[in-house]
Amino acid sequence: MPDNRVALNGDLSLRTVVDPGTLEWTPSPGGHVLRKRLHRLGQAESGQVTSLVRYEAGASFPAHDHPQGEEILVLEGVFSDEHGDWPAGSYLLNPEGFRHAPFSRDGCLLFVKLRQFPGADREHVAIATQNTPWQPSIRKNTSWKKLYAQEPYTDFMRLESWDEPSAIGQINFPQGAEILVLRGSFADDYGHYGTHSWLRIPAGGAINPSSNDYCELYIKEGGFTYLRSA
Repeated sequence: MPDNRVALNGDLSLRTVVDPGTLEWTPSPGGHVLRKRLHRLGQAESGQVTSLVRYEAGASFPAHDHPQGEEILVLEGVFSDEHGDWPAGSYLLNPEGFRHAPFSRDGCLLFVKLRQFPGADREHVAIATQNTPWQPSIRKNTSWKKLYAQEPYTDFMRLESWDEPSAIGQINFPQGAEILVLRGSFADDYGHYGTHSWLRIPAGGAINPSSNDYCELYIKEGGFTYLRSA
């Protein structure tokens, strides 16, 4: 049955964790495109949404626009549109006014955020992160890759790798943050987070990793400015 709830994990004041392994894939209007909703505020096909999205082999969507923008991180396989082929590791920020007809020849898995990037002058970003080197961070045992930052917008996104999470110490997020575990896992006082676990840390919150497992993460800070709250 369709999920018509207006809000899913919409309260930005709460620490939120989703293990997508506990969720079932549900069909989208595209038929052979499936999704697992991590967050939604608004109606099913027109609200702010954060999802894992799976294209089955040969799946496609008709050409469409992206009001308030779209962010895509390709996790597995190759995602394509008329602008190019984007293999695992590709990062795309498609701003307002961008139009495409996406498809996947052999299937792919994506992390997708919709309607969370207002601003017609945002840059279109396409990065092959798999080909860019890790840069040393000011935090010990941490490296990073820039994904997006553009003045005057407050949101900034990056990839991080943690060689030994327990050695990092507490990480503070004064503006709040969203985290997706891309590879490996980490743990803290609240639980253990495996690959593709999604966390949202409220403004003023922190995490204090306690595990020794190597992991890679997508981290977004400053994005609460553009999110509505339930």
